[in-house]
Amino acid sequence: MHLSMWTYPWDIQDQGLDVIAAELRNRAGLNTISMATSYHAGRFLQPRSPQQKAYFPEDGTVYFRPDESLWQDRLIRPLMAGNVTERGDMLEALTRGRDETGLRVSCWTVCLHNSRLGMLHPDHVTRNAFGNRNYYNLCPSSPAARAYAVTLVRDITVNYRPDMVELESPNFMGFAHEYHHEKDGVGLNAEDDFLLSLCFCDHCTARAAKAAVPVEGARRSAARFIAELCERAVPERQFPDFPAAGIDAFRHHPDLHAYLAWRSEPVISLIDEIKAAADPASRIVLIDLKDGWLGGVDLSAVGKTCDGAILCCYDMTPDAIGDVIRAGRAAIGTEKFLGVGLRVFYPEVGEAAVLTARTKAAVEAGADGVNFYNYGLIPAKRLDWVRAAVDGIC
Repeated sequence: MHLSMWTYPWDIQDQGLDVIAAELRNRAGLNTISMATSYHAGRFLQPRSPQQKAYFPEDGTVYFRPDESLWQDRLIRPLMAGNVTERGDMLEALTRGRDETGLRVSCWTVCLHNSRLGMLHPDHVTRNAFGNRNYYNLCPSSPAARAYAVTLVRDITVNYRPDMVELESPNFMGFAHEYHHEKDGVGLNAEDDFLLSLCFCDHCTARAAKAAVPVEGARRSAARFIAELCERAVPERQFPDFPAAGIDAFRHHPDLHAYLAWRSEPVISLIDEIKAAADPASRIVLIDLKDGWLGGVDLSAVGKTCDGAILCCYDMTPDAIGDVIRAGRAAIGTEKFLGVGLRVFYPEVGEAAVLTARTKAAVEAGADGVNFYNYGLIPAKRLDWVRAAVDGIC
């Protein structure tokens, strides 16, 4: 069984590779480390670090040494984090040291969530129905953004040969909580957030029009709904069966419904291209959420295009986790890898028994593996909670 913990490269540098390998393997009972190889900005409270209790990583950088021969003709190119030059290439250390550490290596790779690259390449980010840019999300319909994501994973797999690559955000992203210092005085609800996330950039409109999708009618519908939500004194539900009904919540608006049905095409075809260009020695899996369709993900199609998926089930009851994993298994098929992502954050996980129950529910429902979040963000004592959860399924 795949048993891993999401980890940042600076965690490895702060603790030392031998220490972190021993903790993950011996204390937590894990067999894999999932290291961030491409990541965004943030502020991280680092309880494990002896010196860096607050850490601000560079925005939109990669934590490996890009192979320039692969990037020469690419418009959108990666920036290697200064961390790699200053403190070492941790991906190289992990893949080279697999026999010594006893840990398989997975690359946690953020694809299109990149504000730095979005600011540099504004013609290749998503745009809402009013044409406003979402700088944090390169668009999966953009040829340049697609080439970036494909080459990113090819570079990692060809030059480092990890056991697995975990794709985060090769899809359309939501509107809320994707940037920093966000201001919302309206009080957006879930459907409002979704409507504001729909992309009508030039790349999407051209790609959809080529597929005979009524894109302009869809854009007008989305723009009208956005305008209406902005005029209300308080938020109201416009679509009572959203999100439970999926895109059928918009079935009475045929142009918009058709556009939403098309929306998975650029996402799934991008994942397919990433898989085709990657070294076959590395498994390619998608990190996704319960309602992945919100970002244009068709989980059934994912089962046909790559090696599987990890479904994040943060802050869910064991019963809810079981439902998500059973639905995921039915969608992805019996032959593909299906993992669960579980967070070890307080107060959503207040004791070892809570994590153990969630882990057991996922595995009993059909999960092939578990990824725990996140090594550097939790106190060391919670590694014992992870071990209790692992012991409960092994």
